[in-house]
Amino acid sequence: MARTVIQHVLDRLKAIGIADVFGVPGDYAFPVNDAICNDPEIRWVGCSNELNAAYAADGYARIKGVAALCTTYGVGELSALNGVAGAYAEHLPVFHLVGTPNMSVQQARAVMHHTLGNGEYDLFRRMSEPVVCAHAVMTPQNAAYETERLIFEALYHRRPVYMAFPADLANQPVLGTAEPIATPQSDPASLKAATAAIVAALSRAKSACVLPGILVARTGLRQPMQNLIDASGLPFATMFMDKSVLDERQPGFVGMYDGAIMDEAVRDFVESRELVLTVGALMSDFNTGAFTSRLDPARTLRIAHHHVTVGDVKYPNVEMGDILGALAEQLPKRDWASIAATSLGDSSGLGGDAIDVPALYPRWANFISPDDIVVAETGTASMGLGFALMPAGASFHNQTLWGSIGWATPAAFGAAVAAPDRRVVLVTGDGSHQLTAQEIGQFGRFGLRPVVFLLNNDGYLIERLLCKDPEIAYNDIAPWRYAELPHALGCDGWFTARVTTCAELDAALSAADRAEAGVYIEVVTDAYAASPLAMKLHDSIKTLYAT
Repeated sequence: MARTVIQHVLDRLKAIGIADVFGVPGDYAFPVNDAICNDPEIRWVGCSNELNAAYAADGYARIKGVAALCTTYGVGELSALNGVAGAYAEHLPVFHLVGTPNMSVQQARAVMHHTLGNGEYDLFRRMSEPVVCAHAVMTPQNAAYETERLIFEALYHRRPVYMAFPADLANQPVLGTAEPIATPQSDPASLKAATAAIVAALSRAKSACVLPGILVARTGLRQPMQNLIDASGLPFATMFMDKSVLDERQPGFVGMYDGAIMDEAVRDFVESRELVLTVGALMSDFNTGAFTSRLDPARTLRIAHHHVTVGDVKYPNVEMGDILGALAEQLPKRDWASIAATSLGDSSGLGGDAIDVPALYPRWANFISPDDIVVAETGTASMGLGFALMPAGASFHNQTLWGSIGWATPAAFGAAVAAPDRRVVLVTGDGSHQLTAQEIGQFGRFGLRPVVFLLNNDGYLIERLLCKDPEIAYNDIAPWRYAELPHALGCDGWFTARVTTCAELDAALSAADRAEAGVYIEVVTDAYAASPLAMKLHDSIKTLYAT
């Protein structure tokens, strides 16, 4: 029998590595929901709401490279839109499958539920256009071709795509066939010229370093990037969004570069190099230390996703993977000057001492183990932990550019679904957690065993540091009993604790390391116990919000 439209799409999503679809069901999406649940090779992962499902897909894509999200028309897709926008900003290919009303209903402009009552059925797809790189309404006639086109676009741009499935067409047989669209290759002449320009520039330089960026991870090019580092001997630093793109426990890593506001030794090293090679890095506000980085364009070589810039010359149609491979082959190994990366140092505090910043963040850093997946919410918690050296194989994830509070909890769930054999460590703040805490229940439901650290500092600390009046009412939140949440949300057998002293924290960390189920630790600090980077941002408001 011919495969249906939705079955065909699911077959192709499975082929590119998607084994789970996050979502919330809805009547217009029932044909899509049913097909997912009836397919033995793909799993429906229901979430508490569509926004959480989109965040979970984001986390899944960070680990597996691709993800899928399913919502119903109108109310469902709009609830997910913020999460899809975050995936777009952070270069994550998420396939958004949207179940829509029957075509006959749409053509009749009938007044139906989940619409605005004006007969306009294309409004919500159009609303999604700025946050996807391609879209299509899937029909029997176009499904084969559009599926290949959307897969190509999602992987080429590393951004979400939108696939609408009219309820009366989703289960009709696909008409026609289509072959996968080949991954584009570099223009040989442009690749050769760009490679020669970079090799020549580095051969003349007495000092240099590399800034490998987030697109190295998003495009699955960690190993080619590492090959370049190994072949050339070049030292490297990473910016905040790019943390753990390469293993931090290797001699070439010099530390985290955050402009002038953190780690003066790293700043001086990077900015004093005769040449800096950036690879897929984004010069955003938080990546550049509130725009305090000073990289001379004349001394910066830039490898982007699909082009290269050397000085005033741009080399188009050069794929990142191709030039990384070419450079690894052609650059001679040299003994480049370097410095040693540092971590957070020893922790302070004993016994009944209150948990302050010097007590907390070094303990968290020492708790992280090789191969852990660390998901840190945007805010003071991630800013403190971001400057810890990650153990070998551990990865650090933060929504640095989009920065939507509440992202981390469902994103950690999505990461755990993607890699159930690895330990996921979630670090989130109380304000952010209150937006999406429902997804804690999904960890228990799916038998996952995360370690969750809830930083309870009684409100939105990062907002207190950035606004004019720290005590203003909008920075206050409800005083939840956080340590009781896992039990209330069905996570039976978890180790839970609420810690207020260093001794309690040490005991909880020890118990967490031995735990055979999930862990949830509420860490209580003073309302203004802010990590150094958060304090530096407070001091750098003028450059952070510069026009």
